[in-house]
Order: sequence, then structure tokens, then C-alpha cells
Amino acid sequence: MDMGDMGDMQMDMSTPMPMNSQFSLDLPMSRDGSGTSWVPDETPVYAYMIHGKEWMTMVHGSFFARYNSQDLFKSGSRGGEKFDVPDWLMAMTQHKVGKNGLFSINTMFSFDPFLVGPGGYPLLYQTGESYKGKKLVDTQHPHDLFAELSVAYTQKVAKDADWSTSFGYPGEPALGPPVFMHRLSAMNDPDAPLSHHYQDATHITFGVATTGFRYKDVKLEGSVFTGREPDEFRYNFDAIRFDSYSLRLSYNPSKEWALQVSNGWIHSPEEAEPQQNVTRFTASAIHTKMLGDDSYIATTLVYGQNHFSDNDKTLPSVLLESSLQLSKTAIYGRYEYVQKDADELDLLNTFAANPNFNINAITLGVNHILSTVKQANLTGGVQATLNVSPPPLKQLYGSTPVGFEVYLRITPSLMKM
Repeated sequence: MDMGDMGDMQMDMSTPMPMNSQFSLDLPMSRDGSGTSWVPDETPVYAYMIHGKEWMTMVHGSFFARYNSQDLFKSGSRGGEKFDVPDWLMAMTQHKVGKNGLFSINTMFSFDPFLVGPGGYPLLYQTGESYKGKKLVDTQHPHDLFAELSVAYTQKVAKDADWSTSFGYPGEPALGPPVFMHRLSAMNDPDAPLSHHYQDATHITFGVATTGFRYKDVKLEGSVFTGREPDEFRYNFDAIRFDSYSLRLSYNPSKEWALQVSNGWIHSPEEAEPQQNVTRFTASAIHTKMLGDDSYIATTLVYGQNHFSDNDKTLPSVLLESSLQLSKTAIYGRYEYVQKDADELDLLNTFAANPNFNINAITLGVNHILSTVKQANLTGGVQATLNVSPPPLKQLYGSTPVGFEVYLRITPSLMKM
């Protein structure tokens, strides 16, 4: 990207020019998570900033070029391996309207359809969405080329109070914590959580309208949106249905904490099971603590559960992830407990009674910034995942299949505020 003269606009990562939240003139930019969610105010920002006369724009993203082996020691028959590049790129711009109004535009793109492939990437015990008429199992689906195209307007209505409304096609409803790729605690891990479809999978929704009211550090939001997950054609725009609903209450008690609780009533999310409706409940806590100008620790705890209408089951999940950044070196980890049944894992032919399975996975990784060029970081990293298989699935997966990944990642460098 050209860092030279851009007419009346200049990209600058070091100028201490403040930028407020897209959804409030009273809040800092660092509070914005994905969609309309909140993260702690202390969250550092990895992005390019473009300062214009009328508009303020921020660009950020992540590209992982990696080798991924999901069963390194071939202990089972379900693990795959692949070279691919999971990625996303986002641009956000905002413009003040009068004294108390704020208009913003968000765009997000993913080149997963080209750099990962339409069938997704191997990930043991992952489920959700379908491809060529079959459920995706032990595979993480690719994200759509058009991951977000949304607009929002916020009006300050009183001191410490504002009302906002937004529309996305696609966009993200007020449901769940910030999606994993926008959580500081998860930014070093190229894999989606196994609990993705229990917690934050609605981040690409083709048709969503959200309205919310904030008073000081509390915000109540509601959304109406399309319940169906994106289809396997990753380059198009799916039909708008507005058949699902959600509510979310967010609270930031201090600059280091962000809390939320939410519930969604999702109509027919899976194309492979169109008669199935899901009620999703989530609760989360995010903590970020700066340890220096370029060092911090970020931690996220999420509980999410799905209640399925067709079998009256409730399946829970718990995620705990953390990242310790020490200047150029990061040490990170993730623990997940997820309960999935035979239907979710597409094993009804093997287990006709549709039993539940308790799945545990622990990931540990380390990476180091190798070089910074034009305010972009080139980072090298390695990580391993230990999956603990439930006894009935050991014959298929092995007792403790080990996943291994090595990668190079390109991201913007840390913005100096």
C-alpha cells in the first residue's frame, strides 16, 4: 500500500489522532468488536488508518499461509491434511452527521473460496453447514467472498446515551460474543473453534437489521435476521428471509472487561436439515490487559448452547482461549469442551440411538514477528492440538489424535494510539 501522498488523505499508524466507535461518539474505537458487539476498551488495534477531511477509515485483516495436518500420527481415519490460506480483509469508514449523528459503512471480504477451496479445510470434530448435499464433518467451511456489507447510523439522544440502527447484506446480528477472528485472544490461531456453530457462527448473515440503545457502559440490542447459514456457493448473495430473532445485553464494567449475554431464535439454519430450528444461548467474558506499549494478555471465556427443535436436545459448549503477547513473541492457547451427538457428526448409520459425545480439545501455539515492512507484520508460528476422543469414537478418530500446523501470517502492525 502506498504510504506517500494521497491527496487530502494520509495513511498514518503513528499520529495520535483519536477515532471514536462506529456506534457512539462517546466511546473509543477500540471498543468495537465484530458487528455491533463490544470488546474491552484496552484492546490494542492492528490496522491501517486513513485520515480524511470528512471520513475516517480503518483497514485491517489477516492472511495465514500454512500447512495443516489434523492427525499427525495417523491414529484414526478421519484426519486430513492441506496447504491453504485462511484469510479475511475488512475496511470500515465513518462520517459525523451534524453535531450528534454518526454514519458508518463496513465491508469485509474473504478469499477463502479461492485460497482454501469450496470444500473448506480439515478440522477434527468440526461440524456445521454442508457441501454437495452432505454435512460438513471434520471440516471447517470456507467463509463467503462477501462476508459483510453493512451500514449503520447512530444518534446521540442525551448525555452518555445513544440509539443506533444498522442493516447488513450480509451482516452480523446481536447474538454471541465477537466472532473468533475479531477477538484478540484468538487472532494467532488460524482455526475456527469447534464451538463456532454454538456461539458466533451468525457473523455472515444474508439479511440482518439491528437496533440498540446504549446508556453509559450498558447496551441492549435486538436483531431480526435470516436464519439460514450461507449456502455452498461462496460468491453469491443468498435470499433475505428475516425469519429469526435475537437479543443481546452488553456491559463493560471497566476498560479491561467486556461482558455479554444473548439469545437467538434461529429458523432452519442448516440446509441439510431444513425442518430443524435452533434456540441459541450464549454468555461471554473478555479481559484484556496491556503490559507495555506492545505487550498484553487477552483472554476470552464463552459458554454457548444449542437447543434443537426436532429432537428436543440441548447441547452445550465451553471455550477458554488466551494470548500473551510479549513484544514480538506470542504464546497462545485454547481449550474447548463441546457436546455433539451422532446426528451432528453424521454418524446415525453407526449409532442409531443418536447418543451424545463429550469432545475435548487443547491447542497450544507460539509465533514470532519475523519482519515489519510498510507497517505490515510477517509472523511465523507453529501450533499443536490434542483432541481427546470420547470412548465410542476412538475406533474412528483414535484415542488422542494430534493436530499440527506451521504457518506464516501477514497482518497490519500494531497501531500506535
